[in-house]
Amino acid sequence: MPLLHDLATGAYHFGIRCAAPWNKKAAAWVNGRKGIWNRLKEKAPQLRGCLWMHCASVGEFEQGRPVLEAVKKERPDLPVLLTFFSPSGYEARKDFPLATHVDYLPPDNARNAERLQSLLAPQAAIFVKYEFWYHHLKTLREHHVPTFLVSAVFWKTLPFFHWYGGSWRHMLGCFTHIFTQDEHSCELLVGIGLKDVSVGGDTRFDRVAEIASQEEGIPLAKAFKGDAPLLVCGSTWPTDDRLLSVALSNLGSDAPKCIAVPHELHETQLAEIEKRFPRPLARWSELERGDPANIAATLGRERHGSLLVDRMRLLARLYQYADVAYVGGGFSDGIHSLLEAAAWGVPVIFGPKHRKFAEAQGLIDAGAGACVNSEEELTAALRKWFGDPVRLEHASAEAKRYVQQRTGATEKVVRTILPQLK
Repeated sequence: MPLLHDLATGAYHFGIRCAAPWNKKAAAWVNGRKGIWNRLKEKAPQLRGCLWMHCASVGEFEQGRPVLEAVKKERPDLPVLLTFFSPSGYEARKDFPLATHVDYLPPDNARNAERLQSLLAPQAAIFVKYEFWYHHLKTLREHHVPTFLVSAVFWKTLPFFHWYGGSWRHMLGCFTHIFTQDEHSCELLVGIGLKDVSVGGDTRFDRVAEIASQEEGIPLAKAFKGDAPLLVCGSTWPTDDRLLSVALSNLGSDAPKCIAVPHELHETQLAEIEKRFPRPLARWSELERGDPANIAATLGRERHGSLLVDRMRLLARLYQYADVAYVGGGFSDGIHSLLEAAAWGVPVIFGPKHRKFAEAQGLIDAGAGACVNSEEELTAALRKWFGDPVRLEHASAEAKRYVQQRTGATEKVVRTILPQLK
């Protein structure tokens, strides 16, 4: 009995429920799971024998998405259950067209896991990156459901590789096959006796390369850029915004134009960006109501200024207009997607919390990434690339090459999964 796992999970759920009256994210987590069994029961006839894909949030979904799309291309008749742990993932992808149904992951206990299995009888399951839920995985194994972990990353400090990690190692044994992103992760798993593991690569490379290949333009962003240098600040948090505002101020007349794309559209953060970022500043929602020709005639002639994007789902395509990108999250829980920018041939700057993301060090080593710890370091990094066209051109080429050389993971994964489907 995984007592520690159950105690930790129970304490986490209790903490979220206690925080719900005062915390919007916690409230969304709690409220989103209300009525989950009624929804699943209603959809059960369409979902019976489905492929179940589970992701923590949006970032993990973008890793799993190429696999799901490739499977559905071969098996368009296959029903799909897509679940998320976080409210942000669910809200962003609740209307994903390839899924028969999108919902939250039922809380991980033996009763819920068995209930899900009895209701839907999935014929295969895909978990993405580092989603480990003891009872769900144990139940899938007991019912002989082929279960795969894709784009996984491991490091030696994780519980799997220590004396107290018995329950964690048991979860690894529930997978039919584990595809790791890198050789080091694969070696760690082999070192504790796992056999059904191989290096599959990171499926995000396929996803971002596909987006970049489509070259779907955004006229408003193109008009704003004009012929001026442009910095796109993607998925930023307030700490990132403060750092950026100081660095851009330090650059003075050498500052590039800036497109700011907060990770979450909270009015408080939007207002702070409006107050701090270089002027003239306009909101996306205001400009999109205007005449594009007038926008091009006015904003396109400016050499400085900021565009604040208060719309979702634009960032991956906005990077195509950037000369340099700053990617947020590196001063909080971890950086957001560097590859979305790099796929367009855009060098990236980010904060220090990037240990879990191999691409961060990879881009640094390639000369297309820079880690900064302060306003002074960010100012220097911006000067390095915006002040030296030759250096910027080299960094841009290396960013694009880094992504292109690592595509193909999806095909490896799907080759193993497809024969397991009935």
